[in-house]
Amino acid sequence: MPTFSQTWYKLRFILVILMMTSFWACQSKKPDPVSRPVIDPSERVHQQPTQRTYEVFGVHYTPIDSAEAFQETGIASWYGRPFHGRKTASGEIYNMHASTAAHRTLPMGTFLKVRNLENDKEIIVRINDRGPFAKDRIIDLSYHSAKKIDMIQKGTVPVEITAISADNKDLQAHVSAAHADYFTGDFTVQVGSYADKTRAEALREQLQDFGKEVFVTQASVNGQTVYRVRVGKFSTLDDARQLQAVLTQNGYGNAIAVSGVDK
Repeated sequence: MPTFSQTWYKLRFILVILMMTSFWACQSKKPDPVSRPVIDPSERVHQQPTQRTYEVFGVHYTPIDSAEAFQETGIASWYGRPFHGRKTASGEIYNMHASTAAHRTLPMGTFLKVRNLENDKEIIVRINDRGPFAKDRIIDLSYHSAKKIDMIQKGTVPVEITAISADNKDLQAHVSAAHADYFTGDFTVQVGSYADKTRAEALREQLQDFGKEVFVTQASVNGQTVYRVRVGKFSTLDDARQLQAVLTQNGYGNAIAVSGVDK
């Protein structure tokens, strides 16, 4: 007949086994699938980054799919030197001397005719940035665009903006003349920008294998000296973008085609 201590030992062993079984059952229990967010991966893969909903100052903006027949009336503002040389929301480098503009929801690359309602002066611009985010404004023009419609001094003016389709003959003629700098001229691909010249030179050495001239340019941004690493010299934007794609595929995710070699 088992003693009391032997019986207690067996009971304690059985109790430990039961507790361990319960513990591992709890650990292996899968989360309730109903409580997990459902994300359609195709939505992230196929949607362009610039077309995704974004938030600024607590307000959500959803870019529209098409600018066809788009027209809007409101207040225009402009932006210039503090942003010159910085990346825009489209990934391009902002050039205050180009005919570009920022809009909160129009697709990137949309061409617009902007008419100053105070003097009827007009300019054709291309959307390459997001903004303005002041409640009473509908478009933020580059310095060059604002100057063309005589609004620099006032800062803001009422305007009418109208989307222009890509096959519009007036647009094509305008692009081939006043907007030739969008597609032809001096272009290069910027791969990095550093405050430390040693890091810029190290990157320049890495990029020698791509068979293009690699050079470092010096610039001043907000009073700070920066060293920009650039690859190649091209006469068309398309050629520069082809190299940009090659560099991106090879791990240089910051590569971006820019205008102006300024060696």
